[in-house]
Amino acid sequence: MLKYEKLTLKRQNLLLYVHIAFCKSKCPYCAFGSVTDKNELKKDYFKALIKDFKNEVSIHNIKAKSIQSVFFGGGTPSACDAGLYEDLFYEISPYLDDDCEITSEANPNSASLDWLKQMRNFGVNRISFGAQSFDEKKLKFLGRIHGKKEIYDAVQNARISGFDNINLDIIYASKFDTKKLLITELENLEILKPDHVSAYSLTLEPNTKFYNKNHYVKDSPILAKFFIDQICKLGLKQYEISNFGRICKHNLGYWQRKQYLGIGAFSIGCINNVRYYAKEDIKLYLKQTTKKRREFLSKEDLHTEMLFLGARSCVGIPQNELNLKEYKNAEILRQNGKLRLENGRYILNNFLIADEIVLFITN
Repeated sequence: MLKYEKLTLKRQNLLLYVHIAFCKSKCPYCAFGSVTDKNELKKDYFKALIKDFKNEVSIHNIKAKSIQSVFFGGGTPSACDAGLYEDLFYEISPYLDDDCEITSEANPNSASLDWLKQMRNFGVNRISFGAQSFDEKKLKFLGRIHGKKEIYDAVQNARISGFDNINLDIIYASKFDTKKLLITELENLEILKPDHVSAYSLTLEPNTKFYNKNHYVKDSPILAKFFIDQICKLGLKQYEISNFGRICKHNLGYWQRKQYLGIGAFSIGCINNVRYYAKEDIKLYLKQTTKKRREFLSKEDLHTEMLFLGARSCVGIPQNELNLKEYKNAEILRQNGKLRLENGRYILNNFLIADEIVLFITN
């Protein structure tokens, strides 16, 4: 068993990610770690989450009220009965800041009114629905097992349950997407009025059914820019390449390179410039819950992350962290209207070209 030295955090201002590795069905585009046929393992999995969390607290000397945000991702958190979460919340609650943002992902077909009410009672104060589309043909293509009606019902039930911070995930750039279809997506968003929208361009990830099926994607910068501009016109300000509206504290924390704990199979954490990887197999995770692979990040690694993360978000790229060559290249971009300088940070005017901007700065 891998032994850890006792670490003391440089600062107690943490994020906590909890990976719920269960789904009712596997979407053909999804590369995130999850299973659909291991329901009998759910109780043992939640016990392992508690063991994992206690171990992380001990290793990193976590203090009370030092976690500023929690994110239950997956997988599909709503694929697990709400009652399974009770003991886990009991364990983590002493470590949560008084203003802690607690998000849970959920699918419209499995987030029942009862499930939402229980999760709200546990302290979840932000809900994120994997809507993906309001078009029935596109939903079927994406392998979703809900329809437009279930999205509307889920949002209504979330509000009945007391949620006033609701996100909807939407996928664009599929072969079905036209300007007309995207306008329909926007019209539904305008009706539902979510507090936040995450708009993700469809990507063909390895180890998915969609991999290498290039005709499934419509790579149109014009349509992408149109969709993003129209989301902003709904009153949802873009603060990161895929996110709009009321800023998600947890999401922004990653872009700010804050330290984060990760628990659960497939989870990743990063503390004091060391990245921790849990087992990427549920049964193996249950046997070796606290055995994690470590990756020590070099100064070069951290500098590269600073550039790419800053470029993709409102966090920006700190001017004083650039070397002379990078500074000169950034100034060229600023003079050509690609960047603007705000409070000592370079902010992109178009997050969609973030990778190209960073490559120019560094070359």
